[in-house]
Amino acid sequence: MNRLTFPRKFMHCITGVALTCLSAYSIASADKPGEGIKVTPMFSSVAEERFRGEIAIAGLKELGYEVQEPKEAEYATMTLAVAYGDADFTVQMNEILHASFYEKAGGNDTMMKAGAFMPGILQGYLIDKKTADKYHIKYITDLQKPEIAKLFDSDGDGKADMTGCNPGWGCELVIAHHMKAYNLEKTVNVNQGSYFALMADTITKFKEGKPILYYTWIPQWISNVLVEGRDVVWLEVPKTDLPDGKNDVNTTYEGKNLGFAIDTANSVLNKEFAEKNPAALKFFSLAHITAADESAQNLKMQQGENKPADIKRHAQEWISAHQQEYHEWIEAARNSATVAAK
Repeated sequence: MNRLTFPRKFMHCITGVALTCLSAYSIASADKPGEGIKVTPMFSSVAEERFRGEIAIAGLKELGYEVQEPKEAEYATMTLAVAYGDADFTVQMNEILHASFYEKAGGNDTMMKAGAFMPGILQGYLIDKKTADKYHIKYITDLQKPEIAKLFDSDGDGKADMTGCNPGWGCELVIAHHMKAYNLEKTVNVNQGSYFALMADTITKFKEGKPILYYTWIPQWISNVLVEGRDVVWLEVPKTDLPDGKNDVNTTYEGKNLGFAIDTANSVLNKEFAEKNPAALKFFSLAHITAADESAQNLKMQQGENKPADIKRHAQEWISAHQQEYHEWIEAARNSATVAAK
């Protein structure tokens, strides 16, 4: 039998081509450490929070991950989905407001807090400035007085009507606790339902010159329509009193005790996903936006740019405006994956 032989130069050529291909593959793999890995995001049902999620998705795609269509749910269910692996991450879980949801879903045994995606979240109660100035209303406890509560009565029962938050949201628990703690149950009704529909009615009342009382948080578009200091003022609480009794948190903003902890929206990952994906973990440990960024984007939504395609475009515009910082997050994530592979 004759053996097939090749000239030495030909063999060197073949070897060189193979090494070149391997080198190119290695570079591609280093640039896309998430290639071939499917990732499922978990969003809250609040459309105004989707912006930060789209920024996170863009980063994961840059790293090669195959990002699936985001799932949506209320916060307690959202947390359970991440804990049980039905979803891989969320950037919409507040450190303090959603702490009970986090612990009940397994806490650090099932999830990993990778980083602070958006610090500086405010919550509290506001009334229109005209009524506050005229009747010298400064504290939420001023609503204990029937004559003050009646100013905000919309349905004729003599009690103040306050726009509250959706059933199932973390703020619902805090507001209910505050009504008891500050002895307001006899003089204040908390109206619940679709928050933004209720706030649309609240804004209409304000434009009609009627007194308004409502709960809100920042960032979101309402703070750009009802401007604190010009249109509305924060109501203070006489002392911090939170449902879990952990009252040593910071609840003060510009010298006023708002009664709610100044909070941070964390990047929270399913623990197994985090351990298997160092690139994603590193990216989430660095990625962040400001509350002002989200407020500005939310105003665009309120003005009509509120379709999913609009929000994705807003995210890309944010990335373009922060390209150097964003690029540093991506490179650090790639390097993290390379180190982990050695």
